[in-house]
Amino acid sequence: MKKLMMYPRANGTYGIRNRIAVIPTVGCVNHIADAIAGAVETADSYAHPYGCDQPGDDLVLSQKCLALMGTHPNNGACLVIGLGCEEIRPHVLFEEIAKEQPNVELIVMQEFGGTEKTVTKGIEICRRFEKMLAEQERTEVAPSALTIGVECGGSDFTSGIASNPAVGVFSEKLCSLGGKVVFGETTELMGAEDIVIKQSRTPAIAEFITDRIKFVEQTAIDMGIDLRGANPSPGNIEGGLTTIEEKSLGAVCKIGKETIQDAVPFGGKAVLPGVTFVDTPGTDLMCTLGLSAAGAHIVIFTTGRGTPMGFASSPVLKVTGNSGIVGVMGENIDMDLSGIIDGTLTLEDAGQAILERVIETASGRETASESLGHREFALYRISPIMT
Repeated sequence: MKKLMMYPRANGTYGIRNRIAVIPTVGCVNHIADAIAGAVETADSYAHPYGCDQPGDDLVLSQKCLALMGTHPNNGACLVIGLGCEEIRPHVLFEEIAKEQPNVELIVMQEFGGTEKTVTKGIEICRRFEKMLAEQERTEVAPSALTIGVECGGSDFTSGIASNPAVGVFSEKLCSLGGKVVFGETTELMGAEDIVIKQSRTPAIAEFITDRIKFVEQTAIDMGIDLRGANPSPGNIEGGLTTIEEKSLGAVCKIGKETIQDAVPFGGKAVLPGVTFVDTPGTDLMCTLGLSAAGAHIVIFTTGRGTPMGFASSPVLKVTGNSGIVGVMGENIDMDLSGIIDGTLTLEDAGQAILERVIETASGRETASESLGHREFALYRISPIMT
């Protein structure tokens, strides 16, 4: 196996990228963040529409997730851009990030100046960060330093019999090396409760996960929606999936036979070696946020239908078992595991290949989504909009 080379961080963690996070505290300054990040190659804008009119826990969660992005180990520096009158207080967010991220600065527009002046200053700061980070060298670390998220989207019949089980073999291999695997997509465990209960380390972990599944389904029922009837999506059905239970039984394969060591709410971090469940929605971007916030250096994303999505803080590695989608969207796919379907590739070899690609990616190899400029970001909103 190749050496794993990562960047050491001041808080004792390691990162696989040296990106600069440009974080707006409110949607009013999104354009400012976009303009700054657009002028600096190694910077990413974390634009979002929130920061005001969010009641209670929703505001707390948004601020927490933004802070977790600012301190994410893949970000070597952070610039917070505030307006000055928003509910996510710029100075508070800055101070929260500064507890773990020494390379952080703050610009508050209402204290500093208008659009052009703020953009110019932000670019100056980020270019200074970029020069500093370019001088940092990677160091060799053990695979136990890795936290990897596993997720599926645009699933089809190949997902449950090829790419997801292959990722499951990978998960077993990484956990045997002391690494961490995080998974979520609560709605896509519906129908797989027996497996979750069997693989949970404690009854409390099993109860947490099954309670979250029940909550999601009851919320849908209260809205007059039959979630089991509404999911899979039209694309899933066209790809050969017929029920949410069928989809879930394929999705849960991504953790293999590993014991679920811990379970945390959205915004919680994975702290134990092995597999941790994070309560996330199934929506791709919001699920990826939950996995990234939990500490995922990379998100392995299995897909049968194809998707181009990446993520700002955590590179997204696309894996498919569908040779047809490779022919149509090959530039978006990192690993073609369709050999599992035609019998030319074993699950064991596929899982080992994923592990080796993860090590290469963690050591600097770009994913397809990265090279194509896909660095999307979204926050997860849990309450109604207040006007």
